[in-house]
This record gives sequence, structure tokens and C-alpha cells, in this order.
Amino acid sequence: MFATRLERARAAMADAGLDVLLLSVGADLPYFCGYEAMPLERLTMLVVPRADQATLVVPGLEAPRVVERPDVFTVRPWAETENPIDIVAGRAGSAAAAAIGDHTWAGFLVDLGAAMPDTTFTRASTITSPIRSVKDAAEIERLRTAGAAVDRIMARLQSGEIRLAGRRENEVAAEIAGQLREEGHDRVNFVIVASGPNAASPHHDAGQRVIQPGEGVLFDIGGTMVGDDGVGYCSDITRCVWVGSHPEREFLEAYAVLHEAQQASVASATVGTPAEAVDHEGRRRITDAGFGSYFVHRTGHGIGVEAHEDPYLVAGNAEPLEPGHAFSIEPGIYVPGRWGARLEDIVVATEAGPRPLNRVDHGLAVVER
Repeated sequence: MFATRLERARAAMADAGLDVLLLSVGADLPYFCGYEAMPLERLTMLVVPRADQATLVVPGLEAPRVVERPDVFTVRPWAETENPIDIVAGRAGSAAAAAIGDHTWAGFLVDLGAAMPDTTFTRASTITSPIRSVKDAAEIERLRTAGAAVDRIMARLQSGEIRLAGRRENEVAAEIAGQLREEGHDRVNFVIVASGPNAASPHHDAGQRVIQPGEGVLFDIGGTMVGDDGVGYCSDITRCVWVGSHPEREFLEAYAVLHEAQQASVASATVGTPAEAVDHEGRRRITDAGFGSYFVHRTGHGIGVEAHEDPYLVAGNAEPLEPGHAFSIEPGIYVPGRWGARLEDIVVATEAGPRPLNRVDHGLAVVER
């Protein structure tokens, strides 16, 4: 798998006239070689020449964590008294053009620029993103598995199995985080528990506020499941729950608009459709209902080894959807100081039509406790 991915990267490098690919911290590294670097002041970097063997330059004390794959890369541990910048520059050779990982620390880039003065640097994502954004069947299955896990947690919230009324947001968030791990996630990426007026902040940090009867609560949860190959795939889902027996009429009306908009965007996410058209499909319904100014973010983002990656469903992105593109569809309505609501599924574009990976109930759940 990793050898095939690097072959595709080298083909793209040849087309782009790039001599070497340099990958450090971030999701590109595990995606292409199965090793995830710790974000340290000690440099780790995969050096991928266009026509030579790849080398993983890694701190000596981190080398025991590396699963060696001789058909993919050689390992070059460096000692504390060595300069890893010189080692990388030496392995890169006389590269005229290099693509460097978008998440590489700025200090390392500055030092590499000094060590490789004749090299022009560009973003690695120009090479890696088109490869990563199109998922194969095995990757889609891993996204489906992660999605099914968060579906089960969300179903417990919708049924009232997880008590809400009278509890602090951060208390509920901690319980959900524990369930993410119990459901097989190796990392908890985020747990948004936003009650009442806090839900008007799309990325609210769960805090000390006590959840009260007679208000809505927005839940946006996701994590990463890491496979035996060292590569992790993400989950991401949003649903809303009303605490108490009688949801407010305005909230019900807005949620009905949101539900319709989300389903319309999902249905529009067909192969060949521009990403921005999926955004437009749901947004115009929210705007026509009078809530347009309260929909303050893009409709969705790609998902895979990162929670947010290409393609992005936003006005101005005319990129057509391809089979294997996986992305969120998550319109929201946020009324400052009062309430907010969002509805999100992960969807895969296929030749047979859009395939949602989240199946848990989309309706507004009403719980007594």
C-alpha cells in the first residue's frame, strides 16, 4: 500500500517538475509510510527523491518506534550531536525544486532553506492532497467503521441513556470522550457539547454551564481510529437534542429548515458536481427561510486521515466531486445569544450516488433528562 502511494506521489512529482518530497509532522507522513512523528524540536522527515529510495530521517531515540518497511524506505537515525538539517539536505541532493509538508515547523523550513540555497520550495499538498482526497474501498470501509461507532454514541444521547439535565457541559463531554475510546477510537479529536445560547458558537468549548430543561444542546463529536498499518481514519458527526418535553416553536421551525437543507445538499453531492454547488444547494434553502445570515461557515470539509482535508464544500471551489471523495455535509443556523443548531453526516461520492456513512436518526431528539 505505501509503495503504491509513493509511486503515485513520484508520478505527480514528475508531472510537476519536482525533484524531492519532504514530509515531516502531519498526516502526510503516516499516510505515505505508516509512521507518525511526534511534534518535537527534533526533526523527523521522510525524504522522497523522485527517482531514488525514500529515507526516513528520525531522531535516534525515536527510531525504536519506527516499523521498518524496506520496500518503502530506509531508516536514518540521527544522534544528538548530529545536525538533521544537513542529513536531509544531503539526501535531497542537488534538488532544484522541493515540495515540503504543509505542517513542517517554520524553523525547520528556514534552516533547510539556508542549507539548500539553490532549491525552490513549494507546498507538499500540491502533490499529496489529490492522492489523499480520493479514497479507495479499504479507506472508505475504515471511515464507515469510525462513523458507525459515533452513530452508536449519538443514539445513546438521542435516547436519553446519557443524562443531560442538571449536568455541566464539560462533564457530559468527558463521558462522551470515554465512550469514543470504548468504541475503538485511539484519539479523541473533539467533543463539542454546546447548550442553550452556547450553541450559537459553532466551535464552542464545553465548559461549566449547567444544561437546563427547556433548551437545545448541540453535540459535535469525532476521533481517530488507528489501524495496524499505523494510519488513522477519522469520524465526525453532529446532532441536536432538546432537553425537556416541549421544544420551542421557533427552534422546531429552524430545525426543520436545517434538516431539509442538509438532506438536499447530501442528495446533490453526485460525481461531477462542483463542490461549491453542494454548498449552494442547502444554503439557498436556509436563506429563503430567512436564516441566511445565521449560516456562518462552509457546508463541509473532506475527511480521511485528517478531520479536515480536501475537498472543501464552499463557494468558490469549482472542483468537481470524484468517486471516492469523502466529506462532511453540515449546515448550521446560529442565533447569537439564543441558540444554535447543526446537522452533519460524512458522505462519500460514488458512481451510484452519494453514500452517507452516518445513519443515526436525523430528527430532533427530545429527552426528559
